[in-house]
Amino acid sequence: MEKEIKIAVIGLGYVGLPLARLFSTKYKTVGFDMNQRRVDALMAGHDATLEVSDELLQGAIANGFVCTTDLDAIRDCNFYVVAVPTPVDEDHKPDLTPLYGASETVGKVIGAGDIVVYESTVYPGVTEDECLPVVEKFSGLKFNKDFFAGYSPERINPGDKVHTVEHIKKITSGSTPEIGKIVNEVYSSVITAGTHLAPTMKVAEAAKVIENSQRDINIAFVNELAKIFNLMGIDTEAVLEAAGTKWNFLPFRPGLVGGHCIGVDPYYLAQCAERYGYNPEIILAGRRMNDGMGAYVAQQVIKLMIKKGIQVLGSELLVMGFTFKENCPDVRNTKVIDIIRKLNEYDINITICDHWANPAIAHREYGVNIVNELPQGKRFDSVVMAVAHREFENIDIQRLLKPTSVLYDVKWVLNGDVDGKL
Repeated sequence: MEKEIKIAVIGLGYVGLPLARLFSTKYKTVGFDMNQRRVDALMAGHDATLEVSDELLQGAIANGFVCTTDLDAIRDCNFYVVAVPTPVDEDHKPDLTPLYGASETVGKVIGAGDIVVYESTVYPGVTEDECLPVVEKFSGLKFNKDFFAGYSPERINPGDKVHTVEHIKKITSGSTPEIGKIVNEVYSSVITAGTHLAPTMKVAEAAKVIENSQRDINIAFVNELAKIFNLMGIDTEAVLEAAGTKWNFLPFRPGLVGGHCIGVDPYYLAQCAERYGYNPEIILAGRRMNDGMGAYVAQQVIKLMIKKGIQVLGSELLVMGFTFKENCPDVRNTKVIDIIRKLNEYDINITICDHWANPAIAHREYGVNIVNELPQGKRFDSVVMAVAHREFENIDIQRLLKPTSVLYDVKWVLNGDVDGKL
């Protein structure tokens, strides 16, 4: 591209906003999102996801970074980056609706010689087979003749203030070797951790989708170990600590696997495999194991209550944490809800406390009521530590317990005796 690069980032969520802010340090950048309330909040200088600090965001705006819902504001851009969610539906099938919508948006504004780069996690072939035909349809331009494309998968870790976007090595790719080099140059100019130029977009797509699938399978393995050792009366944490003394033992822990990546991406890979006539046994077995851990935790809590002689019906139970991970307000695909739904079958009075989650969002998405502070002066029949927020690190847990209460630690963070843990 001989002309000056002007970047538009489509989608200003956990992925798009940090990337757009970073690009704005070197290029004229516009962030585009369909949510007017989100755009208004960002232009007022605050990111509700907490991925970009107010200081960085306000500084970027002062230097010319703009967020908008106006298509005309991105019409003169020539490097478009799509960073919208790629969820699954109730049947765990990939939902490409956000990608189709973003591709339509790009198609309405893209011009001759421009490049569109997709960052959303997909299975191999989606960019070329599903997205770019939509761009062609709405632009009237021909792919790889009039406009070009790239794929550079996001690697954002929500809530992580160390491994931020510029400090994570970036995979890049292009629809032609020449375009791949241009895409790589644009990203490498702002990514201090460096880039890896993949030979094709399909290779880049495949690399992304297996990253989280691998992690999902490893967690599923230790989740199964936790179930086995629990039946045997063996401390899983002690077993993993001992095994971890070997130099090549992988340090995975059991737990709830939620969020928009690890709990979702394997279904994209499985869908792709099935399209080619292959039944992905290990991938789906891992998903079944991890998807069942919330119900497993709830069942363990009920068993412990019965063993202690606690009346389950009408009992008071506290769930500590609701977001999908610690120190992050993201409640997308949180598996804590699986614990709560299973416990609700026993008519238990459940209090959910999470200092990070937005109560309105939690109620809208899951129909639950949460509080942002631990109840004062109330003791519970059972307490489940579900998310290890920093606010829970030094609390006096005993003030929440009755003499015969059940204390269950999902995250292995509580000091002293607990009745059960994964």
